[in-house]
Amino acid sequence: MRVRAFAKRNMKELFRDPLTLFFGLGFPLVLLLLMTVIQRNVPVHIFELETLAPGIALFGLTFMALFSGLLLARDRASAFLTRLAASSMTAADFLLGYLLPMLPMAAGQSVICLAAAVALGLPMSWNLLGVVASLVPSALLFISLGLLCGTLFNDKQVGGMCGAVLTNATAWLAGIWFDLSLVGGPFKTVAYLLPFVHGADGAKAALAGDWTALPGHLAVVTVWAAAVLVLAVLLFRGRVVER
Repeated sequence: MRVRAFAKRNMKELFRDPLTLFFGLGFPLVLLLLMTVIQRNVPVHIFELETLAPGIALFGLTFMALFSGLLLARDRASAFLTRLAASSMTAADFLLGYLLPMLPMAAGQSVICLAAAVALGLPMSWNLLGVVASLVPSALLFISLGLLCGTLFNDKQVGGMCGAVLTNATAWLAGIWFDLSLVGGPFKTVAYLLPFVHGADGAKAALAGDWTALPGHLAVVTVWAAAVLVLAVLLFRGRVVER
């Protein structure tokens, strides 16, 4: 009950800033439209919807990190969490209350992105539902990264870390704009040690119906998401709950 009430409060806080939400939901659609127009006007296959749409859907989830991080950082700055720390809520309760409202928003963003891709020419199939499901671990990862940043940094620093560093790292290391094999070498090796490209490859595998490749990618992302969330809980407990 405590977590549910706290999650409802956080949901209301998220919708109090419609401009940020509109940018987070709309910017991936602008990129999708732009890349599709470019593809239609060049003689080579660069941004095909079958690979572009899952990648853009993953990229859109980076804004979940920004939203969750800013909300947590602002609550810390206002001493709201300090007052709540006197209650019986644990660090896990607090972060779960921030995480739960973000999940339906992340799922909705993925659905909107894929629906736009269908409108632009992506074939409709049941595999699209698989893409949305395959992006759930990635959503958990980005939300957890946002909560970790919100625990460690103030709102301006969170804006830089989640709004600039994380979005650019995801865009380049997930192979959204190009095949990582074109670069190869240490760049590709490092990229596959991180979860971003596995999230994108998992979504692409789901869209293609390659169910044998999907579990491996999801396992990597899930392990990373769990590790980041546990770290966020531990740091939150030390910085806020037990302060």
